[in-house]
Amino acid sequence: MRLIKPILRHWIRHPLRVRVEDDFRSWKGYMLWAASRHLAAAIRSSSDRPNIGVLLPTGGAFPVALAATWMLGRTIVPLNYLLARRELDWIIDHAELDLVVTAGPMLERFGAMPEHIRTIELDSQQFKGVPPLFRPIHRDDDHTAVILYTSGTSGMPKGVQLSVGNIAANVDQCIEWADFTARDCFLGVLPQFHSFGFTVTTVLPMVLGCGAVYTARFQMSRVLDLLRRRRPTAFMAIPSMFNALLQSKSATVDDLKSLRYLVSGGEPLPDAVYDGFAERFGIRICEGYGLTETAPVTNWTRPDEERRGVVGRPLGGVEEIIVNPDDGVRLGPGIDGEVRIRGANIMKGYFKDPGATDAAFDDEGFFCTGDMGRLSEDGFLSITGRIKEMLIIGGENVFPREIEDVLRRHEAVLDAAVIGVQDDIRGEVPLAFVELVEDADTTPEALRRHCRGPLPGFKVPREIRILDALPRNPTGKLQRRALSPDTGVETTRA
Repeated sequence: MRLIKPILRHWIRHPLRVRVEDDFRSWKGYMLWAASRHLAAAIRSSSDRPNIGVLLPTGGAFPVALAATWMLGRTIVPLNYLLARRELDWIIDHAELDLVVTAGPMLERFGAMPEHIRTIELDSQQFKGVPPLFRPIHRDDDHTAVILYTSGTSGMPKGVQLSVGNIAANVDQCIEWADFTARDCFLGVLPQFHSFGFTVTTVLPMVLGCGAVYTARFQMSRVLDLLRRRRPTAFMAIPSMFNALLQSKSATVDDLKSLRYLVSGGEPLPDAVYDGFAERFGIRICEGYGLTETAPVTNWTRPDEERRGVVGRPLGGVEEIIVNPDDGVRLGPGIDGEVRIRGANIMKGYFKDPGATDAAFDDEGFFCTGDMGRLSEDGFLSITGRIKEMLIIGGENVFPREIEDVLRRHEAVLDAAVIGVQDDIRGEVPLAFVELVEDADTTPEALRRHCRGPLPGFKVPREIRILDALPRNPTGKLQRRALSPDTGVETTRA
């Protein structure tokens, strides 16, 4: 009840206050309360499974689905609408879903759900009259509140189980750190299936009782309209969104003057965007850090302690150490090592994957992030690299093996390797190298076309280079570290 009780209380105590505005409507407290109870009744009559899938664009319908699921004591499984259909079907099967709460446009994009999946289309529901009244089901802090799927090391998604206690702890940590109050208003542009969009721009304002304005697509005219009309105080986004705002000829200093927090996360913030924002708008963008497994926020640079190149000190209740990744020995200030984190916000584990869960924690219960970083003498964290070979493209985690497997399915490709290349807009983009089957013939563009079917657009390599041979160690293992953006630039086969 730590989450659903305050949410319902805010809606009931101020039923005529506009709580949410999205691309289609404004939602007052009584509307959210009534719609979520109607939906809860529909869910209860359609499925008895513990996990409920939600496939919705960013907007007010998501808080309705969230509250309905939690009132029933169920677990919400937000579905990533940026994935390819095969990945979406895999998640639906792995999460053991038999019901998906969605909207017509989502089904138009993906096509019908698998035969065994029932759907509730919120945009076609007629929620009229007094909703069914029932007492929300109480769940303790260890109950799984949400399963957020993120890419796994094998390229297939992993289900991160975040408990009621995990989400509540991170919400409380963020509120205390940033001194958020019910007078704040959040501008939500991040997908609500993403951990940052889920916890910080959706659950936090619901629990706090403040306003939230959403847009499903980052269109500059819509964003500027919300900034001018609703005067939000907090705006969380990825660097590419801040860059788009910076490049807009229409944006003015006055448009952003209501914002007291602009927070960038998901990937490193380019210097050009940071410096450009400060020069043009007189605002410093704060950087933060976190992972889906940490619910997600662990570090945050506040405006009064802004420093370039750091992601802030740990939030209250978050314990952070730097260790030698080879032997786990703790390292002192200023020394690079693996970032490990412990606290009430750390996940329960990976759904149906106890092996991966055990491997994610060390003997002291610290979560092993796989990120390299260093702590300053006064506790500010800098992220300096990654142990894992994961790419971060537009805030989304992408593993090389997933792209490599698609390339290897081409009849002309013997083997493939993918690395990340820095990009001012997307953070990173995939660069692929392939070794062809003897006497085979193809072109980089033909290989890119081959990738476009099974992969969503952001995972398709921007460039593919054909090499005579991929680098390998003496045992024949592929060596990605031997590849760089300069590799194969002048190869005769490209």
